[in-house]
Amino acid sequence: MIGKGKQVSLEYSVFQEDGKMIDTNVGETPLIFSMGTHQILPALEDAIVNLQEGDHKRVTLPPEKAFGTIDPEAYKEVDAKAIPEKFRYEGAVLGVQDEQGNQYRIRIHSIAGETVVVDFNHPLAGQTLTFEMHIVSIS
Repeated sequence: MIGKGKQVSLEYSVFQEDGKMIDTNVGETPLIFSMGTHQILPALEDAIVNLQEGDHKRVTLPPEKAFGTIDPEAYKEVDAKAIPEKFRYEGAVLGVQDEQGNQYRIRIHSIAGETVVVDFNHPLAGQTLTFEMHIVSIS
């Protein structure tokens, strides 16, 4: 039975509201994590607590329990020269690193002349997501 401190191995698929699958590890290496350490979304931990090996669970999470709501303060204007030329188009996603070494994915929201608006929201912010999970093993 899944409980705090247990090592859990699971297969998952993630779907957007329209049913489009956006991620899966089914048929690949299972995700392995230690329960209670928030290596996965806390709402997913809550959903699988007490499940047994072999169990399946489908969970739909609103944005606030998944990757958050869209924060309008997370849009920042930068000089276009700060963005590598190959990423200077709307919708481009690139990785950046802050002074502490933390890495983030940002998206180019819009471009107006020499000004680029970048979006620091998580790419899945604002979305209701459905997770289908299969508990492969518990140790």
